[in-house]
Amino acid sequence: MEKVYLLICCLCLALTLDAQTETDRPYSINEGTMIGIGRYHLRNTYLSPVTYSGTGIRIVNERMKMVASSDSRISSFQVIDIDFSSVSNPAGSVGALAGFVDYTYGYHYRFEPFSGFKLLTGGSVKGMFGFVYNTQTANNPIATHIDLDLNASVMGIYTFKIKNYPLTWRLQSDIPLTGALFTPAFGQSYYEIFGLGNTSGIVGFSSLHNKFAMRNYVSVDLPVWKFSVRLGYLNNLYTTDIKQIQTRYVSHNLMIGLVKEFISFSGKNMNKQNGYQSAYY
Repeated sequence: MEKVYLLICCLCLALTLDAQTETDRPYSINEGTMIGIGRYHLRNTYLSPVTYSGTGIRIVNERMKMVASSDSRISSFQVIDIDFSSVSNPAGSVGALAGFVDYTYGYHYRFEPFSGFKLLTGGSVKGMFGFVYNTQTANNPIATHIDLDLNASVMGIYTFKIKNYPLTWRLQSDIPLTGALFTPAFGQSYYEIFGLGNTSGIVGFSSLHNKFAMRNYVSVDLPVWKFSVRLGYLNNLYTTDIKQIQTRYVSHNLMIGLVKEFISFSGKNMNKQNGYQSAYY
């Protein structure tokens, strides 16, 4: 009887050690850095009722990582998005410059309906700073954007093979549900706000009734030698209608960049280099 008890204890210990080895595998960080070029259409009635169009460039850095102690169900993500565009009115007689910097951090809960496919749903916090500068307007030549949003996010990732060549497709959409933003009144100059201190009402709250924005991103990862190339299409839509000022910004970018999967070793994880768990692949 003692031998049987000892055997059971040994089996339980072996299973426990095996489970710890599996769950304690370090989580890798999937990071992609892309650059893109595309078409931009900007309309801001604070500056002009006309839609300005032109070209722009965009740089995007994104990271994904599994969250520890989440039973492989929750992953975190962050996105840094920088773009700059040069646009002009339909006649080409008046030009404008625009630039935006976005930072997003959030979490996804993961489902795997079938092998190779991951469905991620969750939310994020996004901060944005941007400007549109009319190069030939003396009165109120610049419109500034400062936004803070709570977003809903959904992503699908599908990995499959074509003749033993792996491909990973991703489709992602993010929509702000509510937030706060900088909202000067129509005709109110920045001199009044910052020079004279007339700051009453310059911060407003946004939701779907006065602001609709959407970020749509589709990409495919192609393994090439010792790294992966990510090709993608990024579409951004931003519209507001607040205090008699309407904005509508639309951009279409073709993206290309490199993806790396790495592990940040520290402390007790230094010795766990024989395998990892990816949030993306």
